[in-house]
Amino acid sequence: MKTLAGMAEAVGKLLKERQETVAVSESSTGGIVSAALLAVPGASAYFMGGGIIYTQAARETLLGIDFDDHPGVRSASEAYAQLAAAAIRDRLGTTWGVSETGAAGPSGNRYGDAAGHSCIAVAGPSARVLTIETGSADREANMWVFAERTLELFAEVLRKT
Repeated sequence: MKTLAGMAEAVGKLLKERQETVAVSESSTGGIVSAALLAVPGASAYFMGGGIIYTQAARETLLGIDFDDHPGVRSASEAYAQLAAAAIRDRLGTTWGVSETGAAGPSGNRYGDAAGHSCIAVAGPSARVLTIETGSADREANMWVFAERTLELFAEVLRKT
């Protein structure tokens, strides 16, 4: 299994080689994805910014997403993950947008998702979205798993595009 640092380094290398950029919208990972990408020397060549979108106010202010404009969409869903990835990409004018949204734990969220539920999306020249369920209520462990899977998904999309 690759380390988080190793995955971020591989993503950074691909982005630098291709002269592409990324912006990140995180929720349950609390900034771990952004921190991993920023820990790579030369990150300023590809990392344009991001945000920890943890509340309605953050979602509306930083992403410009009002759920009244998107009937039926809710946080911690694939539809919202896709919206967030596209919104952060558009707001920061990057090649790629990456988002993660979920319920780290120790309990689930108000929508009925159990702890360990996360939706991850990549938006850009290619797009992908997925849902993961860890089956764990361990908040910190889930945060790390969500971050690892986010970077894995982004690397997969980059390699195939």
